[in-house]
Amino acid sequence: MPRSIPPLPGLTRYTRWDQVPDGLHTKTQLGRMDPPLKPGADPVGQVLYNGNSYAPLYDVDTAVPKRTVSPAQRAVLDRARELQYRCRRCGAEETEPLGKGRFCDPCRYAMTLWDQHNQAQTLARELLADPAAVLLVVDVEPDSLPEAQGVAVVAVHDGQVLYAAPAGEYGSPERGAVLDQLDSLLADRRVVEEPDFMGPHRRYPQALLRPANSGPVASGRDPLHPWAAHHSAANASVTRIWAGWFGWTDRHSSTTACAPWEWSGDLPMPWTRSLDVAADGQAMAAVLHRIADGTEPVWERAAWTLDGYGVGLPEVSA
Repeated sequence: MPRSIPPLPGLTRYTRWDQVPDGLHTKTQLGRMDPPLKPGADPVGQVLYNGNSYAPLYDVDTAVPKRTVSPAQRAVLDRARELQYRCRRCGAEETEPLGKGRFCDPCRYAMTLWDQHNQAQTLARELLADPAAVLLVVDVEPDSLPEAQGVAVVAVHDGQVLYAAPAGEYGSPERGAVLDQLDSLLADRRVVEEPDFMGPHRRYPQALLRPANSGPVASGRDPLHPWAAHHSAANASVTRIWAGWFGWTDRHSSTTACAPWEWSGDLPMPWTRSLDVAADGQAMAAVLHRIADGTEPVWERAAWTLDGYGVGLPEVSA
């Protein structure tokens, strides 16, 4: 609420209530009459109240009857006032109005993570519906033999291997041929990479573009090879999609689902990570299919399941 209400221009100002002529009333005063009235014309004056605010004054002769509220309408209004304090997910009663959505803080936290879970499934379904969407799987281990370094392109919608080859050493003709093939094959395609920012650096597509053990590179797409996007949301990430679906958080208060820094027995990795990058890509495609159809497991302690209220909202009439 404003601290003061300034006077309206062009209207007579009264600084005390005893100065107000008979027949002039505020909107509140009109509403308290029997029967209740409301202004039927523009204000004709204004009166100072609370020291620094002006209330418009209306001529009672131009006022019109205020439409009364029926018992049924009154019941609806009373119910709405009551419900603004009640969480629509768990039913908890709060001392302050809950505002937009009408969720208490614990439920708002759970629903935030549920939204990420739901968005992950939506994105997985979009990728499966796009026949041009592909998984780009790269493994360029700095200390491994060249033949242990590989790259593969796998179609998301059916898991078909569209391209698989040794990555070659940085700067070699073999690496150059791989980059040329990727530039041609991935043009105008939706590219999905494996890791998000917590993934192993050797599995980033941009690892193909720099020497082994080189320093970090800038975020965003590479201007010469648009399919390579480092630490960026430019390309979708299987890890990011799966993390949103799975619902794991690194601390209780976190509102962003993430992948664990290190995979453990409690959180088994949902796809293979091996020297056979084509098979790894097919395993990732299978994960996206399971997320799309809802069969991929969810963390047993996901916030929207842990409290027992799930994702459904009780039917609440307002």
